[in-house]
Amino acid sequence: MTGDHRPAPPTFGSERDMLRAFLDYHRATLAMKCEGLTDEELRQRSMPPSTLSLLGLVRHMAEVERAWFRRVFDDHDAPMVWSDRIDFQAAYDASASTRAEAFAAWEAEVEYSRGVEREAESLDRAGYQPRWGEEVSLRMVMVHVLLEYGRHNGHADFLREGVDGTVGA
Repeated sequence: MTGDHRPAPPTFGSERDMLRAFLDYHRATLAMKCEGLTDEELRQRSMPPSTLSLLGLVRHMAEVERAWFRRVFDDHDAPMVWSDRIDFQAAYDASASTRAEAFAAWEAEVEYSRGVEREAESLDRAGYQPRWGEEVSLRMVMVHVLLEYGRHNGHADFLREGVDGTVGA
């Protein structure tokens, strides 16, 4: 990793500003964990039989962003990126993936998610979670996705350490 260029979340602010900033911080953390690695290093698996790799985490988080922002708020039938059914685990197998392919999909979903949040009048905007069959608020979605990043960035620490012996953030 070449350095920490993540945007620091504010210590004070509105609920929305805090959620937005912490989401961006965790998105930047995932990108930072992948910085400076080759496609082969990004595909390096944690340990057999797991298919988990840094590239797999990027692909998985593209699916998470898509499922929680695009599918809930705009297109309930939007297909998954790497699965023809709702299978978040399929994204973990990045054995044939490249940085360019995975990051393009992830960055597109992140931008879409940011647009959904920016356009919402409030965190109380309701969307329909098709897997649950019920409505959820933008607030709930942002908290859920933030927690997903926090959990998976913990995995990214160990994956990065396995590639080059570094750990941090």
